[in-house]
Amino acid sequence: MKASRTAPATTVLVQRPPKKRAKPLIRSAGIRLALVYATVFGLSAFALAFSLWYSTVGLLQRQVEVAIRNDGAALQDHFAVGGIQSLILAIQGRLQDNIDNDAIYMLVDPLNNRIAGNLIAWPPGLTGASDEYQLTVNRSTGSSVAMLVDYHLQGGYQLVVGRDVRAFTELRHLLQAGLLWAMGIMSVLGIVGAFVIRSLFRRMIRDISATTRAISRGDLTRRVPKTGDGDEFDELAGIINDMLDRITKLMDGVREVSNSIAHDLRTPITRARTRLEDAALHASSPDDLKSAIERATDDLDGIVAVFQALLRIAEIEAGARRSAFAPFDVAPLLSDIDEFYHAVAEERGITLVTDIAGPLPLLGDRELIQQAVANLLDNALKFSPVNTSISLTAMLHNDSIELSIADQGPGISEADRDRATERFFRAESARHTNGSGLGLALVAAVASLHTGTLRLRDNHPGLRAILTLPAQLGDAVEWGRFK
Repeated sequence: MKASRTAPATTVLVQRPPKKRAKPLIRSAGIRLALVYATVFGLSAFALAFSLWYSTVGLLQRQVEVAIRNDGAALQDHFAVGGIQSLILAIQGRLQDNIDNDAIYMLVDPLNNRIAGNLIAWPPGLTGASDEYQLTVNRSTGSSVAMLVDYHLQGGYQLVVGRDVRAFTELRHLLQAGLLWAMGIMSVLGIVGAFVIRSLFRRMIRDISATTRAISRGDLTRRVPKTGDGDEFDELAGIINDMLDRITKLMDGVREVSNSIAHDLRTPITRARTRLEDAALHASSPDDLKSAIERATDDLDGIVAVFQALLRIAEIEAGARRSAFAPFDVAPLLSDIDEFYHAVAEERGITLVTDIAGPLPLLGDRELIQQAVANLLDNALKFSPVNTSISLTAMLHNDSIELSIADQGPGISEADRDRATERFFRAESARHTNGSGLGLALVAAVASLHTGTLRLRDNHPGLRAILTLPAQLGDAVEWGRFK
């Protein structure tokens, strides 16, 4: 019988994922905002409470001090005029007339024997330095807390004048207790307010975070919800939603442009490849091969022209051409364009009618304006039947230059006019004509760069394109620099 062998046990170490550390509270913007609010609220409450306490207690204390000083000065006058007997009579009269029983007097001789007053003994701790003292004294009615002032008179006499401040002390303690309670309540309110602000802040940030997180996952339909209060949070939500709408529109535009590029360039690329392949297989002479290469080159040149137009539109929309802006008169430029296209129109049996009311001052890029007008005329010539007319008019209208080019072709339906300036968009009537669908997109970009507009209207029949640009108006003597 063979002994069985047991395989050694294998220890498998399972590595646990590290625990996610809790985010320090101080790094939370909501916590920081709540702390700032609570601190500002607490300091404001403390400043208010201290000012109330100081103004109330300080006012009462100053009134007592003034009363003691005035009373002491009057008694010193009695002593200076009538001597010790007059001072004694004045003290006794004041004690008899003291209805509130808060006046305190004591007159002693040089041997410290009491002569007059309502104190039983000299107050302990009274050093005799003419300052205010708040001490416990023994009166005939019992002990009390008093504010005292000691006066040294001629002949070694000493006079103590004071006021019983027990009620004042109790009031001060009562105010202190009330202020402490008030500060406690205000502290609680400050903490509650801080948490309310923190919850509002977190709610807004949570909505924004949830929306941006969904958008980062590809859901471009999410928007930041509004509370409907019309506050700053709603304003911020509106700005973010407008930005998201713009991003969505741009993404849709990029998607459409990509699809259009793939669709429109596939045909010329396939045609060029087919021609080259056919020439490689069936060309019987160098001339046939050369002809096929030239035709394929023409197709590829068309593709290059499309990409050049796209790059030019992107350059215009980015505002890179604003550095080339300069004042010039559009009227001579339109006259040159009219002279060139007049001959082109005659060759195609079309009449070009122009009406240019100059001068037309403009601050802009001369080359871009020329290309925009040329694109509009090219479109008009492309879709105009023989024996029809095209009109080119230019004039100043309400501080703006208004260029209008109208033809008598098939036009663009009202449903397609809003999309006519999109890249590669071609209406049904233009599906079978040559072109890439970038002409009106470039004109719209040029108009936007010059803070102008491009409007497409029905010409009954045909299409009317209206290019409006802001005029650079000035004194007549300045026109020399535009020409």
